[in-house]
Amino acid sequence: MRYLKALCNHFSHKVTAEYTDNHGSVQFSIGTCEMDANANELDFQVQADDAEKLEQVKAVVADHLERFSGDDALKIQWRDQA
Repeated sequence: MRYLKALCNHFSHKVTAEYTDNHGSVQFSIGTCEMDANANELDFQVQADDAEKLEQVKAVVADHLERFSGDDALKIQWRDQA
């Protein structure tokens, strides 16, 4: 849950971002990212108008999470939905 808060706080300096204890929402100019946290994992749902922008949103979110994770060395595994 700490990563959800850290990401939303960081992104809020440049874009609209808000969060509660278990949910976060970030509105980038190129798409959106919704986050849901529980004790064991942080789930992301990203949306954008086209595939290129979707990849950009995913890259921004993954890059920041990896930097914030420090010694935890977290990585995102993306799953596309049909």
